[in-house]
Amino acid sequence: MSTDGYYYLHTDGDLIWKRFRPEPSDFVRKVWVVDKSSRVTAWIIVIEALAMGAKRSRVEELAAKWGLTDEDARQFVGRSKDELNLFKDGNQWCATFGDFVNLEESQAGFGDTALQALAELARPGLIGAQQNG
Repeated sequence: MSTDGYYYLHTDGDLIWKRFRPEPSDFVRKVWVVDKSSRVTAWIIVIEALAMGAKRSRVEELAAKWGLTDEDARQFVGRSKDELNLFKDGNQWCATFGDFVNLEESQAGFGDTALQALAELARPGLIGAQQNG
């Protein structure tokens, strides 16, 4: 994996890019390594950042810049090491873990976009945790 810079989540909800790794600080909630050649890295950044309370407008700006569309989310889920499901349920996107049984027994995330649904699912326990160590 190449390192093209870093994004970090500031305590005020800003998602900020830096060329060099940010210094540890009480204001830094999470740091992500940017690898411009990895779609998985891009998805993990936007999903986790939104789940952790980053400003939605900034996350959506990055998702648009990186071409992270609803259709691309389906491909991300299909290639993910985590067992995930992503589908439309009426006019909402729904994201679930692979062991989904039903809404009463299993975790699920809903949103107007696939990104919002994945971020909602990630809130209880970040789905990229196994991939990020």
